[in-house]
Amino acid sequence: MDISAFRDRPMSETFSVSELNGYIKGIFDSDRLLTRVSVKGEISNFKAHSSGHLYLSLKDEGGQIRAVMFQSSARQLRFRPENGMRVIATGSVTVYQKDGSYQLYIGSMQPDGIGALYLAYEQMKARLEAEGLFREEYKLPIPRYPRRVGVITSPTGAAVRDIINVMTRRAPSVEIYLYPALVQGDGAEESLIRALDYFDSSCGVDTVIIGRGGGSIEDLWAFNGERLARRIFSMRIPVISAVGHETDFTIADFVSDLRAPTPSAAAELAVPDMREVGMRILTALDRCESALLRSVERKRERLSDISSSVVYRDPACILVPYRERVSEVKEELSSTFSRYIKERRLDFTARLGRLEALNPLAVLRRGYAVMYKDGKAITDSESVNAGDTVRISLARGEVTASVTEVNKR
Repeated sequence: MDISAFRDRPMSETFSVSELNGYIKGIFDSDRLLTRVSVKGEISNFKAHSSGHLYLSLKDEGGQIRAVMFQSSARQLRFRPENGMRVIATGSVTVYQKDGSYQLYIGSMQPDGIGALYLAYEQMKARLEAEGLFREEYKLPIPRYPRRVGVITSPTGAAVRDIINVMTRRAPSVEIYLYPALVQGDGAEESLIRALDYFDSSCGVDTVIIGRGGGSIEDLWAFNGERLARRIFSMRIPVISAVGHETDFTIADFVSDLRAPTPSAAAELAVPDMREVGMRILTALDRCESALLRSVERKRERLSDISSSVVYRDPACILVPYRERVSEVKEELSSTFSRYIKERRLDFTARLGRLEALNPLAVLRRGYAVMYKDGKAITDSESVNAGDTVRISLARGEVTASVTEVNKR
């Protein structure tokens, strides 16, 4: 808007609200300082709109200013803005003519006092760790004796040569499958994910090595991608991460099943040294042979001792103590049985005497008799009358008689 036209108008002339806001906006837009200014402050009232725009305020001890960052600029951010974060925002200050408010239109933003990439790395690490992607219980074991190993890296870097050299030297029989991938720059994360998809769905490899040589945090940034981290976590095949040097750490290192400090170390962890395995086998065979020979020698000595023993020359002598013991037991049983029979005989005799004393036949043998009438023993003269026929039981035999007289006294 041409603000000179407003300056030429009389002081007494009345302006509309829109005209005044337009005039103020023109002043802001014509100020070279405000067309590109960097502002340092603390983020507050942050809101990420579904459209991709970011709305926030920047404040310090003396004041605050409203700010907006449109989707096209927000997509370039390497970190996630948060309330309380101190940042340096660069952009232009202008007036929103509709409501007369001015605000900072942010074109770029970086953390104050810390690199944007490092902050993004720390934020990503904290978020994925909170989700449990780094937990040991989810990590797959690395096969001790793989037959096929997949390698994802640049086909022209030193890392692939180191991996192939080490693996070929340690385990010549292991098959190496190389998937050439971008390891830095645009499209690197997508290239690495495609390689993981390939090995996870085909080829039948036992282990996958993913990595590259050293570099700056910008060079290694593809291995800090969230999509790559989640793809590594979902792999059905164990993954060894070998990114950069020993002091370099990426998100891929934390989410992989095993982290190697260098690509060469990854190759050593992926396959065994078959020469060492062969030496261990030979050593084990030597130990087995020595143990077998010692066992045979001990058995031979034992056999010699047995063959020279008295038992071996006269096996019957081993029965002597058992015969003596049998004889002792036999005598003990005979004595115990005789004593038992004697006690039982005495008891039987005593019981027989008591029975004999109660035997009615014994009374009859002394001259007594028992008289019966109608099958019942007669114990009272009232039970019979003169002329009755009775049966008299004697010690030997019976007599049938007729009653001629009854004395009832």
